[in-house]
Amino acid sequence: MSEEILMNITPMETRVAVVENGVLQEVHIERTQSRGLVGNIYKGRVVRVLPGMQAAFVDIGLERAAFIHIGELQVPEGRQIDSISGLLHDGQALVVQVTKDPIGSKGARLTTYFSMPSRYLVHMPSSGHIGVSLKIEDESERDRLKELVGRCLAAEGLQHFGGFIIRTAAEGVTEDDMKADILYLYRLWQQVQEQIRGGNGLIYEELPLALRTLRDLVGEQTEKIRIDSRETLGRAQQFVSELVPGVDALIEHYPGERPLFDLHGIEDEIQRALERKVPLKSGGYLIIDPTEAMTTIDVNTGAFVGHRNLEETIFKTNLEAAMAIARQLRLRNVGGIIIIDFIDMEDEEHRRQVLRTLERQLERDHAKTHITGLTELGLVQMTRKRTRESLSQLLCEPCATCQGRGELRTAETVCYEVFREILREARAYQAEGYLVLASQNVVDRLLDEESANLADLETFIGRPIKLQVESLYSQEQYDIVLL
Repeated sequence: MSEEILMNITPMETRVAVVENGVLQEVHIERTQSRGLVGNIYKGRVVRVLPGMQAAFVDIGLERAAFIHIGELQVPEGRQIDSISGLLHDGQALVVQVTKDPIGSKGARLTTYFSMPSRYLVHMPSSGHIGVSLKIEDESERDRLKELVGRCLAAEGLQHFGGFIIRTAAEGVTEDDMKADILYLYRLWQQVQEQIRGGNGLIYEELPLALRTLRDLVGEQTEKIRIDSRETLGRAQQFVSELVPGVDALIEHYPGERPLFDLHGIEDEIQRALERKVPLKSGGYLIIDPTEAMTTIDVNTGAFVGHRNLEETIFKTNLEAAMAIARQLRLRNVGGIIIIDFIDMEDEEHRRQVLRTLERQLERDHAKTHITGLTELGLVQMTRKRTRESLSQLLCEPCATCQGRGELRTAETVCYEVFREILREARAYQAEGYLVLASQNVVDRLLDEESANLADLETFIGRPIKLQVESLYSQEQYDIVLL
């Protein structure tokens, strides 16, 4: 598998596209005015303790207070704490790290268990444990890396420098590279501690998206990193020379007149990733519906009829859907609970193969996923870790007309609401007549299909009803004015 990373930089935003074998797999977007907060460390103030929820709200200088649960609070050694009130009180200063960005109406999530990532390691100052990423499966390599980290810490006299998680990128790393990583994290943590002693508010800010990409997303399969900004190119080259040696050979400047994302068809792919319907090559399609509670994905055969029998057609569609779903979850950055309704399969082996295909495709996902298997109704339940907003949350907002429902009341329904409202007004107030202000569709229907009902209503209340089109009104909006 070959991978390219494309970076489109403008003063307003940074966009990163991860392309595998010519197909867009991930899009990361960071707006200059609303950079993500995950990884940032703040010295905040407790504004409200909630003993019933065993949680607290902390003011870290954002629009909404952030939230911390008792499980994310470090308990002093030897102390037994039954309630969060034993740890926090209103007005208390607290140093915290953001683990989840504010999403929708929810504030940021916090922890006091800090973690500082580098190229090969994640440093955890409050731990003494050395762990290894589960994605490194070779037992001998896992043992080698653990021993290597311990040896490097001892050589630098840093045995008490907290715990570490060895990242997937560390597979096969040399002792010199590992030592350089540890020293980088040591210097970083010293700077953070100095800031904590001296200041309030933002203590440590996570790297911008372009540099974070070089640290976290570049792997063995990465063949090229194209950047369309000379300024960012210089910063990237300096960053990799200090922290990610070997990657500088992959970085190149894209000077072309045609926009980088247009050249690779990324813009069109982003637009398609915002649509509800995803066509499959076979003629089938997916319907992806995100809601507040979960995301549902429905698989349909559509125009695909196959060449052999119905079961084979269904199996082929489901296999293709499993591959497409894994890509769409990454591309749209769908998080939380996900329910997939594959087309019902009679053959147990077919069901197993579809599930296995989905699992295998999700192995390339940087976000943690977990599949719980098939329910009695034949639905696949899974979760995908949510740490930042999805692509649609980032690029879109709820429709002002339908308030995010995705549906409008029909013109017929609105006409009947108008009739009921006029009846209520007629009983409550004496008026010369009534003026209905409504959208073109509603007025057209009142003058056409509902004209007999409108005439009957006028006769019943003994008052004239006039109509006026308001071009700025949505189909659901109307006003009734007493004349």
